[in-house]
Order: sequence, then structure tokens, then C-alpha cells
Amino acid sequence: MSERRRPRRGGGRSTAGGQNRNRDDGILSVLAKAVREVENRVQRGQLEPTRFQVIALLVREERARVKADQELTDAQRDKELKRLDGIATILAQIATRAPALFTLLGEDAEVTDAARRMKREMQIAGGLEPDPEVEPVRAATTALAERQVVPASVRAAQLANPFLAPDYAAPLPPRPSERRLLGWELIEPLLTAFEEAPGGAVSCMDLPESAPNIKVPVGLELMPHQLRVVAAAAEGHRTFLLADEPGLGKTAQALLAAQAADAYPLLCVVPSVVKTNWAREAARWTPRRSVTVIHGSGETIDGFADIVVVNYEVLDRHVGWIANHGFRGMVVDEAHFIKNKKSQRSQHVLEIADKIRNRIARPLMMALTGTPLINDIDDFRAIWQFLGWIDERKPTRTLMASLEETGLTPLDRGFHTAARRSVIDMGIVRRRKHDVAAEIPARRIADLPVELDAVSARSIREAERDLALRLLQRYDSAVAAREEHSGVRTEGIDEELVRRVAGWELAASEDSTTGENVFSMVRRIGQAKAMLAADYTVQLAHSAGKVVFFAKHIDVMDAAEEFFEQRAVRHASVRGDQTPTVRQRNIDSFVNDPDVAVVVCSLTAAGVGLNLQVASNVVLAELSWTNAEQTQAIDRVHRIGQTDPVTAWRIIAAQTIDARIAELIDSKASLAARALDGSDEEVAASADIQLEAMVTMLSDALAQREGQLQA
Repeated sequence: MSERRRPRRGGGRSTAGGQNRNRDDGILSVLAKAVREVENRVQRGQLEPTRFQVIALLVREERARVKADQELTDAQRDKELKRLDGIATILAQIATRAPALFTLLGEDAEVTDAARRMKREMQIAGGLEPDPEVEPVRAATTALAERQVVPASVRAAQLANPFLAPDYAAPLPPRPSERRLLGWELIEPLLTAFEEAPGGAVSCMDLPESAPNIKVPVGLELMPHQLRVVAAAAEGHRTFLLADEPGLGKTAQALLAAQAADAYPLLCVVPSVVKTNWAREAARWTPRRSVTVIHGSGETIDGFADIVVVNYEVLDRHVGWIANHGFRGMVVDEAHFIKNKKSQRSQHVLEIADKIRNRIARPLMMALTGTPLINDIDDFRAIWQFLGWIDERKPTRTLMASLEETGLTPLDRGFHTAARRSVIDMGIVRRRKHDVAAEIPARRIADLPVELDAVSARSIREAERDLALRLLQRYDSAVAAREEHSGVRTEGIDEELVRRVAGWELAASEDSTTGENVFSMVRRIGQAKAMLAADYTVQLAHSAGKVVFFAKHIDVMDAAEEFFEQRAVRHASVRGDQTPTVRQRNIDSFVNDPDVAVVVCSLTAAGVGLNLQVASNVVLAELSWTNAEQTQAIDRVHRIGQTDPVTAWRIIAAQTIDARIAELIDSKASLAARALDGSDEEVAASADIQLEAMVTMLSDALAQREGQLQA
């Protein structure tokens, strides 16, 4: 900490004007008065988190200064520390009445610009030298500028359309005739209105009851709750905080809302773990719209695409051209990622959003998050700002007009209820699984394709090529031996021989302990997916509560548990090497302790005999070799007593054999169902899928070689 002028006795300092303050006018008196004011307001149901945090910061700093001041006698030091302890005690009592304030006491709690300004004001009032104004760091700005890239395809698009005409067709809402709220601090009361909302209060805007003109691709169908959001966009609504629980199809709603609003080009900012899934869903739900994904420096992107998907981690390299690309819509997935407005990712997202609004009068802006609105209310500042509902200090014109129409001020009894309704009408949509249970299947499997890191992906693809080459060599040797014996030349691809060769390879793989084979390759894929699956599990836990995480291999479970510990996510573990006592204790911990968010289970050891219906979300980090094993795992959650629809999120490594194995598992599911219904069909065993995986790999390699020869 930089050295400042030493305080005079009683906490006073020499002011900028050189005059000494009296003892009772020092910082301790300022803090004592401020904490009493905060206490009185909390007793009336009015939170002041900013002032609460500033008092806590100053108490912490003042305590450190008093302890370090060698000019104080022991008696003077004890007296001042006692006064600080009294203020700290009142802060703790306030936080007990309003538990949300506890998060502001942590040393890593975010300090907003408003808090910094208030802190400086209180320092000046207490005779202290105020903290210096925070200035931009030129070096950081220069480094960021040096990282900026403009992909060649984007340059081509800019040259093709050098003049992006602003669209101001939609007029701004009129200024309210009443200005009774002018000068009021409104952001805190708005947040308080959500934090203190009674149980069962409305948390969703009014949506159209039907959507007769909404078209979806052939073979797909939107559920009624999804259609209502798309219909709202079609009717002209343009800002949405879509906070449906995970599993209710927020991605499809956002993509079709963009189509209904003709919000192209559309920018989708998403976490890296779901980037591939967004591209797939865009192609699925809006097949007539081109989609491109930004990886790294963006060399492979299509600058003319209708939908651009980018993950938060690389946004800093592309924010320059993105902000000026002419986007007419923007979707931010897992929007709670931008809650810290001081973070680089938040600043980039807000910068792009402002640039879009400056060019387009009514762009489509959608923030997607499954985080319940009753938790971490202050996190929604950045989201509301992204949507254009507020700026740094006050509601923007549309929300302000709605608040004025209530005829109330923050001093009126009904203000919080009316203000909350005004914010919800701006576009908050929140549905839970049990709210729409009749619309969604009781149990469903949702595939989540993920991109492996570059090193793992390259290594696994090389292993797949080596295995395919070995299969080709076996096949060619078998063909050559048969032709030599029979003298008959083999034309085309011999499907029967393909299956025999695949069987030979599978048998050799089971007996071998060295070299690359299908089993070791699948295990490596599981290891490469471990962190991605764990990351998505953390997102689910924050959004929807308890999650059951399944994996086949111990090293994958270990990696996931290490990730949860790094993220401070409490978890339990169910493994095959545990004693019955330890196993049951861990299960009870997950079921009964509300703070234990995840249970990490072995797919083989925990696939049967468990009742985990306290959760409704399952993450399958690794694929099973049978549909039955997969179903048994899901049924630990989907069982009698479960009141919510269950979603199993199957993590699939894109562009690997993982995807083909998932297809094979699904293709065997109907066969298993028919067998259980009493048919003569034999239920598929694990060897069936392993064999089919080998058959597929060899068939693809042969087909590729045939195509090359014909070319």
C-alpha cells in the first residue's frame, strides 16, 4: 500500500486545505454514522449494498493503519480498534438480516465504480487523502490492440459492403410526461425488488398464447413454451433475459427468435464447451442460414455468414472487427459469465452491445442463463446493461418510462412490486421444468458435442488414422490371400469380409496390452473430455442445482473432482473401491446436504442400486458400450418419486469415433426395447457396438480410398 500522510489522533487527517479536523469529525465518526444509516434502512427493508461494502473496505484499511501506526500509544490503539470492532459488529448484524451482503465482505469481492466513488467521498469527509482515480493502463491497452486480428474473409466482406448504413427506423420511446423519479437512485431499489420478492411471485413476462405462423424445419417440433418466446420476437419484442432452466431448449428459442426478427447477421457469444453445439443447433434449426465458428485467429471463418459463433476466450482478439461488422442481433449464452463488469470479457461484450445499439435502433438482444433470478441479484447489473435496460447509473429511457407510469417512488409501499413487474416486462422469461412438465419428455438424452483441445484432438485423430490403416492392411492381406487361393478377383468392397476383419481386430485388441486399439483410444477420448464435462457440470450446478456426473474410468473421475475442487464446488464420490459405509455416507451427503452440488459416480459401480432423484440433471462424461448401461445410470435419477423431467447430457467429442459410438448406442436402443417387450430379438451386448465401431471405421477407410482412386 502506498504511504499516505499519517493520521492525526482520533482518525483525522490534514485535509487538502491544511486544516485539522477535530477528533469526532474523523473517519471513525463518518463510518459510525454511515453504518447506523445502513442499519436503519435495512430494518425498513431497504438494502444499500454499495455503502455497506464501502464501510467494510474502510474499516479493514483503517484497522491495518491503526495497527501499523507506531506513534499511537497502546491505550490509543486499543481505543480506536475497539471503535472499529463496534462498527464491524454492526456490519455483521446487518449481513445476518440480509445474507446476500455477506458476499461483499470477501477480499475478492468486486468493487464497482460507484463503490470507488463513494469510498473517495467518505475518505474526504473523514479527512483522509482519497484513493487516486483509476486511470487506464496504457500498456494493457497497447497489448490488447496488438492481439487484435481481422480475418481475411472478414476483410473481403467489408470490401464487398464498405458502407453499413445505420438503421434508425424505429423511433425512441417518448420521454415520460411525469418526471417524479428524476434524481432518485433507482438501480439498488430495482435489484432489491427482485431479491426480496415473495415466494411464488411472477418471474416471466406476458407471452403470446399461440404462434400460428412460426415455421420450423421439417422433422423438428418446438414445444409450446418455446413457441411463445419466438412468437414474442415475431410480434416485435427485442430484448430477452431468457432464464429457463437447463433442458428447456434455450438455444433453439434464441435461434428461431433471431429468424423471426430477421436479426441477421447474428452474433452468438458462448462458452467454449458449447461452441460446437451452437453451430450444430444453428444448422439444425435454421438450415437456410449459413453459420461460421471463430477459432483462434479466425483464419477459417466465413465473413459473409449469417450466424457467427465465438467463445468468450477468444473474443478479445476479434472485438475490433466484430463491433463494427453490422450485426443486427446478439445472443450471450451463460450470460452470468459477464457478471464481473471489471473483467475483460464483460467489457468486450458490453462494448459490442453498445456499438450494435448505436447502429441499429431495435436490435435483437438476448441474454441466456439458467441461474435463478432469486440468487446473486447484483450479478444482473451487467446483464441488464447488455440488454440496454440500464446504464452505469440509471434505467434507460424505456424502463424509466415504465417506472414513471407506476406513479410511485422508492419511498412508496408498492414501489418494489411495481418496479419488479416493469423490469420483467422488459423481457425476463423464466420457466422451470416442473412448470412445463406436460410439454417435455419425462426423460430425454441431449448430446453436447465439444471440441477437444488442439493437442488432444490431433493425437486422437492420428490414433484413429493408425487404427484405420491397420484395418486396411488386415483387409488387403485377407483379400490377397483369398484371391491367391481362389484365383477370383474381388470387386468393390466385400461387406462380409469387412465384418470378419473387424472381428479379428477386436479380438486382437482385447488380448493386447500394448499399442493403440479401440479401447485405449476411447479411454483417451474420455480423458480429453474430462475437463470439458466437468466445466459443463459446474455450469449446470450453478443453474439448476444438484447434478450427477458419471464416468467409466478412475482417471476421468479424478480429473473431474480436481476441477470441482479448483472451482470450489462441493462434491461427493461413489466408486467401486469404497466400503459400503463410505459409499452410503457419500450418497447421504449428496442427497441431504444442500451445499453438496455434484456427485461423481462410476458408471459401472454406481449404475445400479442408487437413488439420486434429488437431482434432475445427469452428465455422462464418457460413453458406455451398451444402451442398457447408459439407461441404468440415468435411472438413478429418473425413478419413482422424481417430480421433474430428467435430462441426461451426453458429452460427445466432435469429429472422433466418439460420435459414431453414440449413434451406435442409440441404434441399439430400439432393439433392446423390443426385446424387453417380449420379442424374439436379442438385446445388443457391448461386443456388438465395439464390433460395429470397427466395421464403421474400416468401411469409411475403404470408401475414402475408393473415392481417391476414382478421382
